[in-house]
Parts: sequence; C-alpha cells; structure tokens
Amino acid sequence: MIQAVMVISTQAKPRLLKFYNFQPPEKHQDLVRSVFQLLSARPDSVSNFVEVDSIFGPGTKMVYKHLATLYFVFVFDSSENELAMLDLIQVFVETLDRCFKNVCELDIVFNFNKLHTILDEMILGGQVIETSSEQIMKSVEEIARLEKQSSTTSLIPKSISERFSR
Repeated sequence: MIQAVMVISTQAKPRLLKFYNFQPPEKHQDLVRSVFQLLSARPDSVSNFVEVDSIFGPGTKMVYKHLATLYFVFVFDSSENELAMLDLIQVFVETLDRCFKNVCELDIVFNFNKLHTILDEMILGGQVIETSSEQIMKSVEEIARLEKQSSTTSLIPKSISERFSR
C-alpha cells in the first residue's frame, strides 16, 4: 500500500503532501524535514530506492525522482513493487506535463486543486487505481467540464439576477 505521496522543492518546501495512513498534522513538518535531509544528502549517482524504516516505520520504502527543482516522492510498504512505484511517478509527471504543457513548480503552486485531482484519479486510499495517463487526463477534463458547467448554473431566477446586475 502507498503510505504517502510528496512533492518537495529543492528549497525544502512541501508542494504536495498526501498521506494515506493517518499521520498527525504536527508530525508532517518533521516527516518532510527528515525526507528532505535524506534526499538532499544523496548523490545523483545512487539508486532512487531508499529504505525509510527510521522515518515511517518498519518495512517502509521510498522511491523518488528529482526533476528540475522538485523531488517527487512515493512512500510505500513491502506489498508494492519498487519499479512499479518508479513507473507511477513517471506517469504522474507525464500527466502533469500533459495538463500544464511542461510542468514547473509554479504550476504546482498555483494549481494545487488540479494536482490533487490528478493524484486522486491515480491513487485511492493508498491503492493504485489508474496508470494510463490518457485515462487520467480524460477524467480530469471531465471533472473540469462538470465544475465549469455547475458554476454557470444559477439558482437565482434570471429575472432577479438581471434586476440586480444593473
């Protein structure tokens, strides 16, 4: 099971934190700090797979990808395949690229709702539910269309809204 998904900037600022098992909010900053210290101390020439028993508990592993100014981090238990998790990070990044046309840190900061929607289409309750970037994008576009449609629907009769718009 996936326990956490994190996107952390190279300045140690969390851009996305999603925990699939309960972590007290007071502990979030400590977890981010510990993960960032571990990642920033690792040279680029070493493996992207790390055992993080000391941070998240026994049997916990972490896989990460460092792209531009961001670390994409997935924390999971022994029931998940390490290479599958690395591939899932790739699908996540590819989907973000499709959504934002070459994603950057500012896209993530200013469009965090869309970021969460994409992640929710991929992972539900710590279980992977979709790995196709195309299917994820279709779902995200459909959600955006429905949100736009519902925001244009007014509960106020047209005659009243016209009277107050003058």
